[in-house]
Amino acid sequence: MHAKDILIDGFSRIQEEVHAVVDGVAPEVLNASPAAGANSVTWLIWHLTRVQDDHVADAFGLEQVWPSGGWDKRFGLGLPRLDTGYGHSPAKVAKVRVGSGDLLSGYYDAVHAQTLEALEGVTAKDLERVVDERWEPPVTLGVRLVSVLSDDLQHVGQAAYARGLPQSAAS
Repeated sequence: MHAKDILIDGFSRIQEEVHAVVDGVAPEVLNASPAAGANSVTWLIWHLTRVQDDHVADAFGLEQVWPSGGWDKRFGLGLPRLDTGYGHSPAKVAKVRVGSGDLLSGYYDAVHAQTLEALEGVTAKDLERVVDERWEPPVTLGVRLVSVLSDDLQHVGQAAYARGLPQSAAS
């Protein structure tokens, strides 16, 4: 199996989990903070998608799906246009709300499609290419993609947990 196939499989698993967390869930559950100052399901899914969009676009020299697909306007969050959620205060986290999980999954699906398209042409040599020299050692494409996978899997797991909290409290 080629490394790109492993990456494609990993990103596809994130997509499956995003849908498992948001599909058919009421906006009140998605937008609810599980505790004072905690991240909502909406924020977690939006953030993991923004990070994937930002990092994959940067690594492959592509335009982010957020502005190019008009997702920034559809969400209408009142945040800086290319904000990814890093360092958000509880007040900023609270701004990230949706009227439907379809908006979250639709944006993720669009980012996922661009990610898969970018990965289709990747060779083993490409994975060694330095994409960020601000770190020591410099970050290669392979390391960046694994980093995004790790971050996204953690956040989708957090979102699944947060989604289940209202259900467990009602029991």
